[in-house]
Amino acid sequence: MDCKLFDSELKIMEFLWENGEQSAREIAQYAAKTVGWSKTTTYTVLKKCVDKGAIERREPGFMCRALVNREEVRRAETEELIGRLYGGSADLLVASLLDGKRLTKEEIARLKERIRELE
Repeated sequence: MDCKLFDSELKIMEFLWENGEQSAREIAQYAAKTVGWSKTTTYTVLKKCVDKGAIERREPGFMCRALVNREEVRRAETEELIGRLYGGSADLLVASLLDGKRLTKEEIARLKERIRELE
């Protein structure tokens, strides 16, 4: 998947990541309850996800399953954010996130461990 997912598409992806393969009807019922979308709106968003290669649609029953996982999407979104807002410098993003935020000892320990893993 090379394309950016919009918020509406991420809503559908989150549902599939949490629940696995679902029919378009089940996805439409979920979207109607959680965000008030009509069946037509949901099917339009599903089609966009299929066109982007994020979801596979199979028959019978218009069954849908995610072709990308949550981490792949997070990674792509983060890389795009770093490039767009921080000139490609991940350290500037981290500094921005930490600026003015008081971290707990547990959060600091997790960050240190993650940095050790990356070294």
